[in-house]
Amino acid sequence: MKYFIVGDEDAVLGFGMVGVEGQIVHGLEEAEQAFKSALEDKEIGIIIITERVADSIRPAIERFVYTESFPLIVEIPDYRGPITGRPGIREYVNAAIGISL
Repeated sequence: MKYFIVGDEDAVLGFGMVGVEGQIVHGLEEAEQAFKSALEDKEIGIIIITERVADSIRPAIERFVYTESFPLIVEIPDYRGPITGRPGIREYVNAAIGISL
């Protein structure tokens, strides 16, 4: 199982330093194509995507997330930090397990 990252240059280069392949995207079309390509690669088990890129292709991500269970889609903040008002990973985990960490 492989990881794959879709995002800005900083995120892709950073993950690349630890061996995670990815694609730098600069716009909607590149983001859609990178996401589609990652979904087609059956060796990829986890797609990491920056929040701002994910927001730009939200309909495609939601179509996938609500109909498929694999690969796992993980959204992370980019170099500008988390998007204001969005719950962080801690809040998701707390809600999922019902206790506060």
